[in-house]
Amino acid sequence: MVYQILAEIVLGIHFLFIIYVVLCALLVLKWNWTVFIHIPAAAWGALIMFMGWICPLTPLENRLRRLAGDEGYRESFIEHYIMSIVYPEALTRDLQIYLGIAVVLINVVLYAIVIARRRRK
Repeated sequence: MVYQILAEIVLGIHFLFIIYVVLCALLVLKWNWTVFIHIPAAAWGALIMFMGWICPLTPLENRLRRLAGDEGYRESFIEHYIMSIVYPEALTRDLQIYLGIAVVLINVVLYAIVIARRRRK
């Protein structure tokens, strides 16, 4: 039971990290200091996509699930949870690269907005 709860916590943290990487450049509008956390996190998220790596949270979650008596899963977090919802087909290497490009482009646009608003003040 404890391992199952820990696996669900890791799953939640993983999902929140993805949301943070994609959208939280907007926090910089309110709190300047968050840029020092967000840029490395966004770079890490994009790097995982570009390199085809598996986030370290995925094996941790799988290990906890196995300790809880579940099977875990072989694919990445995105393939297992997100892709099955958003995209009906399996994650391809090309699609993974496109997702990495999307992370970078979304953050470039968000930071451009942040910079433009800062200049107006």
